[in-house]
Amino acid sequence: MTLDQINARRIAIIKPSALGDIVHALPVLTALRARFPVARITWVVNASLEPLIAGHPDLTDTLPFDRGAFKGLRGGLAAAWGFAAELRRRQFDLVIDMQGLFRSGLMALASGAPRRVGFRNAREGSRYAYTHKLAAPARTEGHAVDRMWAVAEAFGVGHLPKTFRVPVRTDERITARAELMTLPRPWVAVAVGAKWVTKRWPAPHFAELLNRAQSHFGGSAVFVGGHEDTPAVREVMTGLRGPALDLTGRTSLPRLSAALSLADVMVGNDTGPLHLAAALGVPCVAPYLCTKVASHGPYAQAANCVETAVACGGSYIKKCPNMVCLPDLTADRLWPKLAEVLDTWQHARSSRSA
Repeated sequence: MTLDQINARRIAIIKPSALGDIVHALPVLTALRARFPVARITWVVNASLEPLIAGHPDLTDTLPFDRGAFKGLRGGLAAAWGFAAELRRRQFDLVIDMQGLFRSGLMALASGAPRRVGFRNAREGSRYAYTHKLAAPARTEGHAVDRMWAVAEAFGVGHLPKTFRVPVRTDERITARAELMTLPRPWVAVAVGAKWVTKRWPAPHFAELLNRAQSHFGGSAVFVGGHEDTPAVREVMTGLRGPALDLTGRTSLPRLSAALSLADVMVGNDTGPLHLAAALGVPCVAPYLCTKVASHGPYAQAANCVETAVACGGSYIKKCPNMVCLPDLTADRLWPKLAEVLDTWQHARSSRSA
């Protein structure tokens, strides 16, 4: 029996991380809910990211785990055994591994589910844990959202639209709006950080771009990210001439979702907040250095992104001794994109107030 014919009552989606990758998988969740309207659907996720999807209308519940608990021989074995026992206790009859790494493959196997689905090109040996292996392009072929969509196609719901449903709590949105209301619009959300140093556009470039935006359209820069991004944000803010608000390290994931849902535009590196903003329907403008827009750009917004023109652009390397892309990809190249988005916003606002 093929996957588009099977029935399932208890389904586990294994996609523990990272923020942007979880966002890319959200359309598959909604498609699976349409395919299995009365099934219990559980998302296995890192505890630190669980608040992002908690309360999702297409989820029954989440199964969070603490990655830190798996460190160390004795404690790690005990944590792994306990988590495996919890997976078995839930008696999943279908497990879908959308992470495709050693740990997620072990989770799929430990669940004891009779049907375990994953990608044929999954890494670290995880593919050997699956009973059903799906064909999927390499990570540099097609967009990440479209690669994940192979799961929906396998279950017979690939004809449905790719829908991003991001839970935004009403109380968090009210609190975020109260904080932003003190600032002039447009509200430009900004993410200057990134885990890979090769994804980080320089602070002076951000400052120059934001100064142009504020000079032509007014508004405020609202910085988002973690504590580790605060030094770079402070460097950008010292070069700004207009209003700014630093929220780095001050927002939970529900608050981040709420704040981004209110933004008029997002400017950021290829990192989680950028993809979250895109999923929330916010226009995004982004510089791309070591990654490719076609594969990892804000979904359906490739036209608003600019790649470096150097030969090594899109190399997907995490460290680089040269970084010749930084002087190449200047604020001059991103400004026309941001100006067009803000001009559209300005005209739309004027039409609403007329």
